[in-house]
Amino acid sequence: LSTPLDDSFERYLQDKGKGRGGGGGNYRRNAARELERFAEWAAGDRGADDWTGIADDVGREPTFDDLDERVFREYARHLGGDRGLKQNTVQTYYRYISAWCGWCVNEGYLEAHYAQRASAMAPLPEDDGRKPGDQQAWTSEQRHALTRHVDERARDAVEAYTTLPEDTDPLDKQRARYAALKAARDRALVFVLAYTAVRVGELLRDPNDPRRRGVRWEDLSVDDGSMDVYRKKQQWDAASLPDPVISPLRSYRQLMDPPTERWPVFPTFDQRTLAGLVRENLAERGERPEAIIERRAEYARDLLLALDEDIRPPSITTDGTRSILQRLSEAAEIDIDHPKHDYLAPHGGRRGMGEVLVRAFGYTVAARYLDNSEEMVRERYSHIEAGELGDVATEALEEIDSVPQ
Repeated sequence: LSTPLDDSFERYLQDKGKGRGGGGGNYRRNAARELERFAEWAAGDRGADDWTGIADDVGREPTFDDLDERVFREYARHLGGDRGLKQNTVQTYYRYISAWCGWCVNEGYLEAHYAQRASAMAPLPEDDGRKPGDQQAWTSEQRHALTRHVDERARDAVEAYTTLPEDTDPLDKQRARYAALKAARDRALVFVLAYTAVRVGELLRDPNDPRRRGVRWEDLSVDDGSMDVYRKKQQWDAASLPDPVISPLRSYRQLMDPPTERWPVFPTFDQRTLAGLVRENLAERGERPEAIIERRAEYARDLLLALDEDIRPPSITTDGTRSILQRLSEAAEIDIDHPKHDYLAPHGGRRGMGEVLVRAFGYTVAARYLDNSEEMVRERYSHIEAGELGDVATEALEEIDSVPQ
């Protein structure tokens, strides 16, 4: 007896979900919604009035034996029908079902990835020139939700550390300082990504490019509101630090108190990396292995020992930043509906700020702030100009229609 379709859903969603038991995450929630819609359509509950589903016998629950490329072709046609969905939305919805189909092949439910065959995908709409699906832009609501979350976390952690009783155990005090540092670093990073529109590759370390070692404190001029970054055009240039970024950076620097200006603004907190770095540097300074073990035992975290001994850690990488934003997006419970990212991706902060600048000041000013040509900015944010021209057309029509004939 063949397996009903929905018998596979929970296992698939667990594999794709976040957290303990795969029970969380925006991708899981969105995929669950689309799988439910697909199951309803397959059973005949969605579609045209004469649609009876994919099973040969009306009323029978659809199973995997009923699936082939013709079924997915019909579903693609159903999505692209007269439901009023935008073309990129149709593509997004189909990708959720296609991903499930691929998983079913790997798990032995299906013999072939029918959803990816050319005949199955033929009814899907062509690329309509809208912004690509991987070009996420943080909305104002998402930006405010994330910055508010990291601000509250940092305030609570710093307060917990600075209000400890004087007789607190030294290691407990160190743990509180470490938690405050991590929360303050995350807050500063999010605010910089959200408001400066600096490319993430210009801000953090690229393991494949020694010139991109991540911004250091010596590169920041908080009083002047500027930051030197190595631009995409292969040269150093000043980027702006707007007002919302200043306070998080100042608070974070005061808490960290870096031993030199050459310390990275956003150092890695990876314990394995820091442990190896501390052991190696102390050994190079002539410390014996037993002394190194004793020295490390005096600290709750190797990062704190590195600060005291000026053992400079590397900056976090762009991949590390993605992991941080995944964690923060989930903790902040931000609603994200995107085909590729189930979290607020780093580049989305830049694109979201670009939207704000174009709408507020136009393409010329936005191009200067984004360090792009005006032509490129006009191309990437063409949907804004189209909307504005639509408003102009509406006003023109209203004016003409109001003139007595």
